[in-house]
Amino acid sequence: MSVITAYIAEQLQAYQPQLTRLYRLLKEALPDASEKISYGMPAFFQTKPIIYFGANKHHIGIYPTSEGISFFSDELAGYQTTKSSWHLLYDEPLPEQLIIKVAKHRLTVVKQG
Repeated sequence: MSVITAYIAEQLQAYQPQLTRLYRLLKEALPDASEKISYGMPAFFQTKPIIYFGANKHHIGIYPTSEGISFFSDELAGYQTTKSSWHLLYDEPLPEQLIIKVAKHRLTVVKQG
């Protein structure tokens, strides 16, 4: 069990399927990234943080940093966002292609330093 799968196992059972699917998407998009718990949330790192996510009461929070949110502002316009987070409701399908796109973009930014 990884630190992230352990985190998911501690969440409400109703949240676990979406969190697990998100974890698998990020793991597939970021195969060389290390997995950590940082700021109390699952995070993928590759020298620097790439992306975080976390279980909240009503949504999954995805945290691609403020750079990731601003870079994808047009594509995220239909979602609830803050300066550095993107909120996905548990009862809606994950926008898988957009999640992968954001994760890969963040990896490129991190690699560029």
